[in-house]
Amino acid sequence: MNSINGSSNSKRRFRSQDWFDNPERIDMTALYLERFMNYGITPEELRSGKPIIGIAQSGSDISPCNRIHLELAKRVRDGIRDAGGIPMEFPLHPIFENCRRPTAALDRNLAYLGLVEILHGYPIDAVVLTTGCDKTTPAQLMAAATVDIPAIVLSGGPMLDGWFEGELVGSGAAIWKGRRLLAAGEIDEDKFLKIATASAPSAGHCNTMGTASTMNAVAEALGMSLTGCSAIPAPYRERGQMAYETGRRIVGMAHEDLRPSSILTRDAFLDAIVVNAAIGGSSNAQPHIVAMARHAGVEITPEDWMRYGYEVPLLLNMQPAGQYLGERFHRAGGVPAVMWELEGAGLLRADRPTVTGASMKANLEGRESADREMIKPFAAPLKQNAGFMVLKGNLFDFAIMKTSVISEAFRARYLSEPGSENAFECRVVVFDGSDDYHHRINDPALGIDERTMLVIRGSGPVGWPGSAEVVNMQPPDALIKKGIKALPTLGDGRQSGTSDSPSILNASPESAAGGNLALLRTGDVVRVDLNTGRCDVLLADEELARRRQDAPPPIPPNQTPWQQIYRATVGQLHTGACMEMALEYRGVGHDMPRHNH
Repeated sequence: MNSINGSSNSKRRFRSQDWFDNPERIDMTALYLERFMNYGITPEELRSGKPIIGIAQSGSDISPCNRIHLELAKRVRDGIRDAGGIPMEFPLHPIFENCRRPTAALDRNLAYLGLVEILHGYPIDAVVLTTGCDKTTPAQLMAAATVDIPAIVLSGGPMLDGWFEGELVGSGAAIWKGRRLLAAGEIDEDKFLKIATASAPSAGHCNTMGTASTMNAVAEALGMSLTGCSAIPAPYRERGQMAYETGRRIVGMAHEDLRPSSILTRDAFLDAIVVNAAIGGSSNAQPHIVAMARHAGVEITPEDWMRYGYEVPLLLNMQPAGQYLGERFHRAGGVPAVMWELEGAGLLRADRPTVTGASMKANLEGRESADREMIKPFAAPLKQNAGFMVLKGNLFDFAIMKTSVISEAFRARYLSEPGSENAFECRVVVFDGSDDYHHRINDPALGIDERTMLVIRGSGPVGWPGSAEVVNMQPPDALIKKGIKALPTLGDGRQSGTSDSPSILNASPESAAGGNLALLRTGDVVRVDLNTGRCDVLLADEELARRRQDAPPPIPPNQTPWQQIYRATVGQLHTGACMEMALEYRGVGHDMPRHNH
């Protein structure tokens, strides 16, 4: 077994040699070699039999969370060269959650497609996946599973901790808090913007346990990155050192032919579900984990989230479910320290391969945290049963609630009625998209009070299109001024992983795909019962059938060709919002594409 710093001397014929060292087609070898010469690389390098290592560059000026990779790629190159490989860097379609309109969810499947084509059609023997912002991680791992050449994840790392007026301010979480303060009249718009910008003090992705931190933690839990990779803050010296070691290790993986298909097993995905619960991970982990698993040929069912992931304690004290931010998580030991607790409690399946060349169990040896305020012992967690609650009913077949962010105030108001604990009923107010919500939320005629559930529809993969982070709706300003900071919310879209709202979200099928949220009307009463996992509108089946005869809520037209393709190929959130036709393609890097001349 090779160490993470070494590379094998085993001789195997790499797929790149079919381009550059093909005695049967010397004419094509000449054609493939010729144009690479124009930037100074030599024929001897390309014909040496050394592995050509791709670096999937996700950093750019319009992907600020991943921009650190423009620098880190230099250290990756150093590691590749020192281990006897040849680096080739290429761009990935940009994905930036905060700025991409109508939603960056459109780009996950597009970036996946582009990366599959690059890895399949170019002379690349193995690849370093540079991840960071939310969907850059699943997009690249989905592609790695489809192509199945040796691949390793290099996370860009979170930002440094944000501070404002002596208090920690976490990315995303600070904006949701500031939005409520602004609505309550406690701050003005200038201070709101200052709070928001203070939460992003350096290079890197979200410093909270938002979707970016979650998905990079999931990549490490799957065994697709070096131990301790995901939590290192982007500006820390250890981040550059990790980039170098990642570059060295991928060369060893190329020689060993250690492919994603050996690592991305059902056991690995079940462990990712467990880890996600223990860290208070983003609700967006649900569609992304399912999408990665499906492209790897692994089935993850709705029952798996409850059977393996629900009765998992919250161990990580990190916003939005906890108090602290990414720097302290790294110093406390990062993902390996959390997994050490879970392994000791028997919740993991750690006798499985990883990119290090060792088992996950071996990777976790000696990783106990010394910071017991940040990473709690398994026997004394922040909360019990912190996984996603899976719900179904007559409004949808599948939805989740992130239970780790249920506040004491929310529990007291909605989940503590004597004789009806963990269940509540609310009158609903229905919004068709976020513009409708923002235009009407403060309309007194809606009669929104503390026993109202806010419902948003038209926000799923087909309806938006792409599925938007809009379900974490805040109450009207008048209620916030009374101290009511959260109402029950329900929708067929998603919400930010940095949100502290215990919304019912990712509801499938969505209203635009024929789901019964399309039949809901303002004034209906919905009952939620966490004891039975049910969410139902209190209407007779006959009334729902009658309403189905009415015209459905309108769907916005496509604005670009990709939106049309996306809508025509995408599945629902409970099945990962994958391009369904792409799932039949697996291991496409095992066979050579046809010559081009």
